[in-house]
Amino acid sequence: MPEPKITHKQETLGAGSIWLLNTNINGYKNIKSNELATEVISGRFFLIIENPSIELNSLKHRRIKVRLLEDGYICWFNLKEITNHVQRIQYWKPILHKKIQIKKKLPKVLGWIEEASKCPNDYLWGGTLGPNFDCSGLIQYAFSKEGIWIPRDAYQQEEFCTKIQFDINTLNGISAGDLVFFGNSKKCTHVGMYKGNGDYWHSSGTKNGRNGIGIDNLKPNRNNSISSYYSSMLRGAGRIESCYNEKSISSIVQ
Repeated sequence: MPEPKITHKQETLGAGSIWLLNTNINGYKNIKSNELATEVISGRFFLIIENPSIELNSLKHRRIKVRLLEDGYICWFNLKEITNHVQRIQYWKPILHKKIQIKKKLPKVLGWIEEASKCPNDYLWGGTLGPNFDCSGLIQYAFSKEGIWIPRDAYQQEEFCTKIQFDINTLNGISAGDLVFFGNSKKCTHVGMYKGNGDYWHSSGTKNGRNGIGIDNLKPNRNNSISSYYSSMLRGAGRIESCYNEKSISSIVQ
């Protein structure tokens, strides 16, 4: 089957080509599943990894495998959803802020996440656009608002960060804007952003969580079962000191 021509300019959509997206769409887990992997905001760039699926004849049900260039994330788009909503480009280069620039932007990152926490919201697996987020989608979007792109998933964000040591009793060594990571001994499964005085923002689910964005504390609290639950899973903390580029993390490819 020939590659489809999908834009108003009738350009061919094929493996290795780079595109600018001009609509918000969903990115799916694989070629068949309807499970949301990530929401993708208008203005992002993507590389086509494989030519469109031809196992179904209808364009309505066909998908294409892509890599989102700002964070290296791999997902699947419905071809129907990007028809007439993409523009081909010849070259893409990431914007890479220096450590000092990122530090200066942190107050705005923190300010945005605080405002987001005040808006009505629910937890959404794969949510990255708001007002409904998953844990890592909230963190990624907060930084992206200031042009700082970091990896998509919590375990990727943990690997990407500069690891920091801090004293859980005195809280020395951890600062507002640092990320805190939770999970088990094998893998990070949850992430939040440190606020100060032991508190952190995070978007948690309905089970052992708040069904949306809330504030919890790193120390166990008999009056706060959610804080106690996550404090029992604390893995450590990290600091965002660079922007994502294709060589900055090894676990992006899925």
